[in-house]
Amino acid sequence: MKKISIVFLQAVILLIGIVALAILIWFPLTEGRAANLDLFSIYADPFILYGYAASIAFFVALYKAFKLLGYIGQNRVFSSDSVKALRGIKYCAIALGILILAAGLYIRIFHSKEDDPAGFLAICIVTIFVSIVVATAAAIFEKILQNAIDMKSENDLTI
Repeated sequence: MKKISIVFLQAVILLIGIVALAILIWFPLTEGRAANLDLFSIYADPFILYGYAASIAFFVALYKAFKLLGYIGQNRVFSSDSVKALRGIKYCAIALGILILAAGLYIRIFHSKEDDPAGFLAICIVTIFVSIVVATAAAIFEKILQNAIDMKSENDLTI
């Protein structure tokens, strides 16, 4: 893969991280309940804090993807570091899916009767599906890469 493509993809990952961080900071200020609250009360909300804690898995997965692209740029695709990066992405996607599922279940069970959680639950379903797709793709790539590394090491031993 050309170096410029790797740098472009790393820039895209960095941009995704910056946009996600900006949304995490900006969104609680626009929420309807925040109209009459001070800044500390807005960000001290337990559900907002849970969202921040859950987003750690997302940012770790972005970091692992950034590192994986670095390994590809260094022609170290067939290394154990690449397999570890893919494994980390897989675990982060699984953790994020579980955390989003827990948030969706919490909202579904404990929401106010005047409030309609359908939009939030729809977003939860979509993001859980995306997490499952990312975890599955990472697992498949991890398995393929591990098999290629094993075959390469077997061929190196027989020569």
